[in-house]
Amino acid sequence: MKLVSIIIPYYKKKKYIKQTIQSILKQKYKHFEILLIYDDTNTDDLVFLKNLQKKDNRIKLVINNKNIGAGMSRNRGIKLSRGTYLAFIDSDDFWHPEKLRTQLRYMIKNKIFISHTSYNIVDSNNMKIGFREAKRIGYRDLIKSCDIGLSTVIIKKKLLNNK
Repeated sequence: MKLVSIIIPYYKKKKYIKQTIQSILKQKYKHFEILLIYDDTNTDDLVFLKNLQKKDNRIKLVINNKNIGAGMSRNRGIKLSRGTYLAFIDSDDFWHPEKLRTQLRYMIKNKIFISHTSYNIVDSNNMKIGFREAKRIGYRDLIKSCDIGLSTVIIKKKLLNNK
């Protein structure tokens, strides 16, 4: 079973992060680590996040010394990750319980190094207000526009030439 490193940048999303973490912990695929990258100089939410961290030893809380933004926080998570695969989720998103298992099976079976999926768009009451369908996207399409929901992406870590 391949380890998946799930990277979550966190900045002022206390209202949603518990549901985000719960959606990960409810995954049918259980071999993962969660790298929660705290990117806020205000430490008010840290006690709340440390209590969430205590619920499962797969949750690693990483605290940035200064606010560096979501992209750089993700990069920091990538550097600290131990997984064969990387998955990304924003701190106000959540996953279907079959997401990791289904997507990884598909990737392994078809020898694919990166994939993304369709996703629902929901409002603050979790009511579906939209849907984005995943499309086959080639490199040329990708450099023109990024129509990929980052919270749906899984990538084989070695593709990033980190290790």
